[in-house]
Amino acid sequence: MSQVDGATLIARSLKQQGIDHLFGVVGFPITAIAAAAQKEGIAYLGMRNEQSAAYAAQAYGYLTGRPGACIVVTGPGVVHGLAGLANAQQNCWPMILIGGASETYRGGMGAFQEERQVLIASPFCKFAHGIESVARIPYYVEMATRHAIYGRPGACYLDMPDDIIRGTCELDAVVPVERVAEPPRMVAPSENVEAALDLLEKAQRPLVLVGKGMAWSRAEGEVRAFIERTQVPFVRSPMGKGVMPDDHPLSAGAARTLALQQADVIFLMGARLNWIFHFGLPPRFAKDVKVIQLDIAPEEIGHNKATQVALVGDGKAIMGQLNKALVNRQWFHPKDTPWRQAIGKKVAENAATIKPQIDDDSAPAGYYRALRDVAAWMPKNAILSAEGAGTMDIGLTQLPSFNARSVLNAGTYGTMGVGLGQAIAACVAEPNRPVVHLSGDSAIGFSGMEMETLVRYNLPAKIVVLNNGGIGPGMPEIPQNPMFNLKPNALIYGARYDRVMEAFGGKGLFVENPKDIRRALDEAMEFPGPALVNVVLSQGSTRKAQQFAWHS
Repeated sequence: MSQVDGATLIARSLKQQGIDHLFGVVGFPITAIAAAAQKEGIAYLGMRNEQSAAYAAQAYGYLTGRPGACIVVTGPGVVHGLAGLANAQQNCWPMILIGGASETYRGGMGAFQEERQVLIASPFCKFAHGIESVARIPYYVEMATRHAIYGRPGACYLDMPDDIIRGTCELDAVVPVERVAEPPRMVAPSENVEAALDLLEKAQRPLVLVGKGMAWSRAEGEVRAFIERTQVPFVRSPMGKGVMPDDHPLSAGAARTLALQQADVIFLMGARLNWIFHFGLPPRFAKDVKVIQLDIAPEEIGHNKATQVALVGDGKAIMGQLNKALVNRQWFHPKDTPWRQAIGKKVAENAATIKPQIDDDSAPAGYYRALRDVAAWMPKNAILSAEGAGTMDIGLTQLPSFNARSVLNAGTYGTMGVGLGQAIAACVAEPNRPVVHLSGDSAIGFSGMEMETLVRYNLPAKIVVLNNGGIGPGMPEIPQNPMFNLKPNALIYGARYDRVMEAFGGKGLFVENPKDIRRALDEAMEFPGPALVNVVLSQGSTRKAQQFAWHS
C-alpha cells in the first residue's frame, strides 16, 4: 500500500484549498513542510522574522480572497507569529498560521520549546486545533480554510506536532475532503432594503461610510453605481480607501470632521463604529444621527450606536439589491442642496489651509511637500502599503487611490511592523502591479531586515522612508548621556536606511532637499529590483491642526 507523510499531506491539503503561496521562517520541526510545499507546486517565501511572515500571509489572504498561509517553529516562533494572527483577526483578513509543536507523546515533559500553543492562540483567532493524526490533516486544513473565509473573515491556527509532520499513514486511510467553495452571498430581506432607501430619501444630510468590508466582498462596482445614482457624499475608512476613487466629486474625505458631525443619516457600508469612526458617538457624530448598517456579521449590528435599519449579509449581494430597488425610485440628492454645498466649501477651505505646506520648497522637506512629489510619481494602479504615525496618517490623505484592495496599512489593530511583510505579499499577489511602501523611520525599524527578503526574491517594491528622527519628531542630535537626556521618542536623525538597502543589493537613495525628491523617486522606479528612497524631513513638520484628538 502507498503511504504519505504528514509534511506532504499538509502541503497537498493547502494546495487543494487554493493556497498557492506559503510564508514562513523554517526550523524545527517545520522545515519539511516548506520543502514539501515546493514539491507540490506551492511557492515558499522565507522571511527574516515570524511577525513579518504572518503579516505577509494575512495581507495575501485579503488581496486574493483565499487564506494566506504561514508556518512557524515551536514555542517562540508561534509566540512571534501571534502578532500576525491577532492582526488578521482584528482586521477581518483570512489567514492560517501553522505552528510546529513538540511530539504529542511528550506533552508536559519539558520538550524543546514546548508551549501550550493551541491555548495561547485561541483568543486571537476564529478556530484553533492541534492535529492528532496524519490521516486527519486534510480535514483540519479544510475546516481552517472554511472558518477563515466564511462569515466575517479571520484567522485560524493549526498545531502540527513533530511526530505528525514526520509520521506516515496509508493513503486510503486519509480522511477525504473537498475544496471549500466560495462563501455563500447572503442577501437582506426586501423590506429592509426598502426601509434603508426610505430613510436615505428623507435625510437632509445623508452620508455613506465605506469600509473594507466592501473591498473584501468585491462590491466596488455596486458601491460606485449606488453613490453615483443617489449622489450621496461618502467618507471611507483607511482600509476602504479605493473602493471609491479618492478624486471622485462626491468624496467628503477632505471635510471628514464636518461630514461626520452634521450628517443626519449615515449608511455604514462594511465598516465598524469602532475607534476609526469614533464609536459613532458625540461630539464626533450628531447625537440624533440615524444609522443604516450593512455588515456580514449580525453581532456587529447596533454596536456602540443604535441601528435603525439592518442589512445583514454579503456586501456585493446587498448593494445589488439596493441598486435594483433604486430603478423604481427617481430620488437622488441634488448638488445644490445646502449639505452638498457645505461639504464642498469645507473641502476647499481645508485644501487652501495645507497648500502653503505643499508648495514649501525649503529644506528639509515637510510632510505635505514630500508627499506632493510621491503622489505625482506613484502609478495609478499601484498597491500602497503604508505605516508609521504621522507618515501613514498624512500619507493616506495625500496619496490618492483609485482601485479597491490597493491600500494596506496598520488597519483596525493599529499594528506597527506590518509594512514590508504586506509589501512582499502585494508583490507576489499582484506581480504585474507596482508596489509602493510608505514608511516612517520608526516604522521601518520593525521590519527593515525584510529588505533582504525583497532582494533575495527580486521583488521590485519601492520604499519611501520619511525620516524625522523619531516616533514623531525626534531630536537633531544625540545629546550627552542619552539615557537621561534623549527624548524617549527620538531616533538617529537622518539615519541611512538607504545604505541598508544597498548593502543587500537593492537601490538606495538619500534626499535632503525637497527639490531632489522627484529625481530620486524616478531613479528608484527605473531600477528593476527593490529600491529605497530615504527623505529627510523637517522635525517641525506636522499635520494640519485637528479639532479633536485622533483617538477621541
